[in-house]
Amino acid sequence: MFGLSKLFSGKSAEKEPLLDALAAYRSSAFAIGIEAQWVKEITINTDKSFKVKLELPFAGKGELAQIEEFVSNKLSVSVSIDAEVSLPNQCCFKQIKQIVLVASGKGGVGKSTTAVNLASALEQEGAKVGILDADIYGPSIPLLLGLQGAEPKTLDNKNLLPFEAHNLKAQSIGFLVPSDDATVWRGPMASGALNQLMNETDWGELDYLIVDMPPGTGDIQLTMSQKVPASGAVIITTPQDLALADAQKGIAMFNKVNIPVLGLIENMSYFLCGHCGEPNHVFGKDGAVKLAHRHGVPVLANIPLAIEIRESSEQGQVISRDNAASISATYKNAARVLASSLHYQQTQNSSVEILITED
Repeated sequence: MFGLSKLFSGKSAEKEPLLDALAAYRSSAFAIGIEAQWVKEITINTDKSFKVKLELPFAGKGELAQIEEFVSNKLSVSVSIDAEVSLPNQCCFKQIKQIVLVASGKGGVGKSTTAVNLASALEQEGAKVGILDADIYGPSIPLLLGLQGAEPKTLDNKNLLPFEAHNLKAQSIGFLVPSDDATVWRGPMASGALNQLMNETDWGELDYLIVDMPPGTGDIQLTMSQKVPASGAVIITTPQDLALADAQKGIAMFNKVNIPVLGLIENMSYFLCGHCGEPNHVFGKDGAVKLAHRHGVPVLANIPLAIEIRESSEQGQVISRDNAASISATYKNAARVLASSLHYQQTQNSSVEILITED
C-alpha cells in the first residue's frame, strides 16, 4: 500500500504532514488509519488551516470529530474534516451490499432491541440501512419501531414495499399477521415465509441489511445461512453462564455454515446503582470477554441494564438516536467497529489471487 503523501505528491509539499497525520490515526474502527484512496480533496485556507474531504468505505462518520482533534493537535493547526460513506459497489443480494445476522443462543437477552439500535447507529454513521425481522414466531420489530398496526403495501402486486421509520427500511411477518394472533407453523412453512419476506420485498439500494434472527439454532437459521449470502453474524448474550453456553452453540453453528462471527455484544452487562453510581454486575462479569477470547473475536459493546432502553423501546423510539443518552455513543461505536470489520474482511478476501494452471 502506498503512503498518503504519495497520492498527492507534486501538488503541494504543505499537504504531506497532514496526510501523514491522517495515516497515523488509530482507533478500534480505523485500525490502520486513513487509507490513501479515502482522501478525495484537500484545501489549504489562507490561515494555513486545512479542509479535508473523505470518502469512507464503511459507516464511520461519527468518528470525524475525534479524527479532527487528533490531526489538529498533531499539526498544531485547525483541521476540518467532512466525509461521505460510499461502500464498494459490490452487492451480495439484489442491491444490498452487506447482510449482517444478529443472533442469540437463547431468548430474552435483548437481541431484537440491540439489532434495532445497531441498525439505527449504522444509519447515523452515514449508511443506508434496512432491518429484516426473521423471528417468525415472535416478531418484535413493529413494536420497537413504533409501527404496530401498519398494513403492507405493494406497487406491482408482486413485491412488498418496506416500511420506513427512523430512517430505516423495515420488513417483518408482524406486519402480515395480527399482533394478538399466534404464528402456528411448522419449520418448512416458517422458512418459506421468511424466504418470501426476503426475496419479495423491494428493498432498493442498501449498504447494510440487519437481520434480527430468532433465538436458537433451528430451521430459520439454516435457511438464512444457506440461501442468503450473509457477510457475517453478531452474537448477543448476557454475562450469565446459561446465556454464554447457548451463545457458544450459536458461534459453533455459524462456524459450521461458514459465516464469520464478527463479534459479540454483551447485553445487560451491568447495572449502574442510582445511589452510588457504581456498576453492579447483576448477571456476572466478563463472560462475553472470555467467550470472545476463546474464539478470537472482539466484544463490540457492553450494554448496561438501563431503564432508558426499555422505556424507549416500549414507546417505539430508538435510544441510539438520542444523543443526550450516554448509551447512544456505545451503540454507535459498536456500529463503526462492525462496519469496519466487514470492510477489512472484504478487502482481505478480494486480495486473494486465484491462479488457474494447466496442471
